[in-house]
This record gives sequence, C-alpha cells and structure tokens, in this order.
Amino acid sequence: METTQTPQTTAEATRATVQEFLTARLAGDTARMTELFADEVDWLLAENPACPWIRPRATGAECAAQAEELARHTVAEDSRASLDTFLVDGADAVLMGHLSGTVRATGKSFEGPFALRLTVENGRITRHHLYENSLSVAAACTP
Repeated sequence: METTQTPQTTAEATRATVQEFLTARLAGDTARMTELFADEVDWLLAENPACPWIRPRATGAECAAQAEELARHTVAEDSRASLDTFLVDGADAVLMGHLSGTVRATGKSFEGPFALRLTVENGRITRHHLYENSLSVAAACTP
C-alpha cells in the first residue's frame, strides 16, 4: 500500500522554522541560528545607543550574534522571557510575550511586553522585527 505525503503548507513550514529558531535561541546555539537566518535579513530593533547589543544588523551572522551579545551584557540568572501568543499566517509569524533581565554593568533591571514579527522564506528567516519596552532597556543600561 502506497502512502502519499501531503506537502507541508507555508504556515506549517513557517511554524516549524520559528520553533527551530526558538529552540536554538534558548540553547544559545549561534551556529544553528546563523543557518536559520537568511544571508540578508530585514532587521528592525529600535536603535538604542545606551545598549551595546542593540544596533543595526543585516546579515544572518550579525543577527545570530545578537543573542551572544545580549548574554555578555546581562545576568543570565535574571533573564526571563514568556511567550503568550504564537500566530502564523503563511510566511509570517508573530510572537508576543513578556521579557525581563538585568544589565550586568549597572545592576539595573528592565522588563516589559514584546512582539516579534518573523518572516520565513524557503526555510530561512528573512525578517526579524522586535518591538519591546526600549525605554526600560535604555534606563537599565544607563549608569
């Protein structure tokens, strides 16, 4: 008896790639995140001169390195992120939740809601737009 497999829908492929990205992000697996990002990425995270890990990025390697930079500048034991919503529509995914942490250099904490919009094309992330409480993050980075 021959079985026919249904090709994965765009939304299923997007969800699978985003889940792989989240797993790699939680594990701090920069190599895997680099593989998941496209060679060129539409990166958006409001520039914040007070925060050394928040800067413009354009390549997959630069985008993946953001996680390492964040880890170097924050206290791992105080870092928290909760995911409340994971929506997928075709190639686009939106994740919403809450994040918090402590900046190593100042000892100050930041917290607030976040929304992350990702776009996946051909199994790779081509858009990464993060919206967060940038005022709280800047205040925590300022001595």
